[in-house]
Amino acid sequence: MEHLKYPIGRFDREKNDYSLEELLQFVIQIQSLPADLAKLLNGITPEQLQLSYRDGGWTVQQILHHLADSHMHAWMRTKFCLAEDNPVIKPYDENVWAAQPDYAFHYEASYILLVGLHQKWSLLLLECLKKPETLLRTFTHPQYGHTYTLAQLIAQYAWHGRQHTAHIQLALNS
Repeated sequence: MEHLKYPIGRFDREKNDYSLEELLQFVIQIQSLPADLAKLLNGITPEQLQLSYRDGGWTVQQILHHLADSHMHAWMRTKFCLAEDNPVIKPYDENVWAAQPDYAFHYEASYILLVGLHQKWSLLLLECLKKPETLLRTFTHPQYGHTYTLAQLIAQYAWHGRQHTAHIQLALNS
């Protein structure tokens, strides 16, 4: 079950000693997520959108909507982190969000949103890499009672995109 839930492994929330080269690779992964998804979704059928990667797991369609919601939050966290000193971000319950009516909509709107969002977000993150002190800016996540750096956010959302891409691949291979 652990392999199905975390097919690329769990994210290490405590790690914070990323090199600029690692962070550049993470930004490239964030930038390429829409293209990676496009390859997986090419020719996908309505039936395949309803497949899940494990019992009790989200469907491909729900994952696509979740990626848009989650990465919009990450975009906003990035902006708050750059604009304010250690802002407290607003957490959300992803399972409650996944139960909302828009998760039953076709995935295209969320996919198109991801395309534009990732283009804008990755360009901003590339600018941040030019000023390494920017990567040390922080935000506080009240749900976890922990302060994170922008570098950790970049690493986490590169992982997040790869994690859910792997979930989709598992679902489509089932």
